[in-house]
Amino acid sequence: MAEGWARYLKADSIEPYSAGIETHGLNGYAVEVMAEANIDISGHKSKHVDELAHINFDYVITVCSHANEHCPVFPGTAKVIHQGFDDPPQLAKHAKSEEEILDHYRRVRDQIKTYIQTLPQSLPGKSE
Repeated sequence: MAEGWARYLKADSIEPYSAGIETHGLNGYAVEVMAEANIDISGHKSKHVDELAHINFDYVITVCSHANEHCPVFPGTAKVIHQGFDDPPQLAKHAKSEEEILDHYRRVRDQIKTYIQTLPQSLPGKSE
C-alpha cells in the first residue's frame, strides 16, 4: 500500500520500491481497499529485498516491526528509518467478519497515506 500511495501522491519527488524480507504474494484485501481510493496496485508483486540489491537507496523505510527488527544491511549511504504501522493480515486473523477485516485494512491504508503525504520533507536531512 505504501508503494501505491507514494507512486500516486509523490511521483514527482519519490521513486518508491516495495520489498520485504519475506514474500507473501499480493494481498487481495490491500488491492481492494486501495481500489476504493482509486489506486490500482493489482499489478504490483511481492518482492524480496534481494531483488533490489542493485539499487543505491537514499532512504529505506520499514513499515512493520518484523522488517525493522530483521532489516538487512543496505550498501552505500542509505538511511534506514522505521515508521511502524499495524499489520493488517495479523489484525484480520481476529476479525469476526469480512467488513471488520476490510476496516483494519482501510485504517492502515489511511494511516499510510497520511505518512506518505509528509514525504520527503519529514525525512532526516530533507528540507525540500
